[in-house]
Amino acid sequence: MPRRSDDRSPTRRSLDILGAFSEAQPVLTLSQIARLTALPLPTAHRLVAELLTWGALERDESGALQIGLHLWEIAALAPRALGLREVAMPFIEDLYEATHQNVSLAARDGSEAVYLERVSGREAVIILAKVGSRWPLHATGVGLVLLAYAPIEVQDRVLAAPLQRFTTKTISDHAELRAALAEIRRTGVAISDGQITLNAISVAAPIHDRTGRVIAAISLVLPNAQTTPGQYVPLVRTSARGISRALGWGFPLNNRG
Repeated sequence: MPRRSDDRSPTRRSLDILGAFSEAQPVLTLSQIARLTALPLPTAHRLVAELLTWGALERDESGALQIGLHLWEIAALAPRALGLREVAMPFIEDLYEATHQNVSLAARDGSEAVYLERVSGREAVIILAKVGSRWPLHATGVGLVLLAYAPIEVQDRVLAAPLQRFTTKTISDHAELRAALAEIRRTGVAISDGQITLNAISVAAPIHDRTGRVIAAISLVLPNAQTTPGQYVPLVRTSARGISRALGWGFPLNNRG
């Protein structure tokens, strides 16, 4: 049977190869890449060789392929993450020092929350979110905040789709999610209990840019055993407001000082 024609450009094929890597599959063989991208093995071999030369990919000790350091260096220059992380880091570190628990910074990309930074300690509860990882908006504290303040078309898209469950506590009912988003807008804080892992509870708050738009969220993730999340709300809110003010929120837009 003849192979179906592939109209993808060489650039798109290379991007598809990079897109085949994920948090679940950070290391791939050439044959896995060819299968995941629907590329003929010789084509995949040629494109992978180019990506290796440029530094977008590299080989691990076993010879398998993984994302290269050069690509990470380029990605770290993304303006939406770079400036925000630089401004947010002192507040993230202060929140960590006050609690010695996980502190995360995330921004929205489509219908997902992308984690831009995380500070954690040895005694902190173990969580699955890592820098660069993506999670559905409805299932995490930062994601709920970002969804609550997202454009209405984004909210409608999420509310029209099935809601993935990770634990028995994950919000999977659309009416429940609508109510949760309304409560977040009312209080300015999200509390997400056991949605990704049953042992953790997240307290998250929005970060505003100079125009007042919510561009990110910060969260504190704690062990839910014997934790009263309300006592941490002022700390998280203070951190979020500090970052927002450092970004120019609350100042007149014509104030250049």
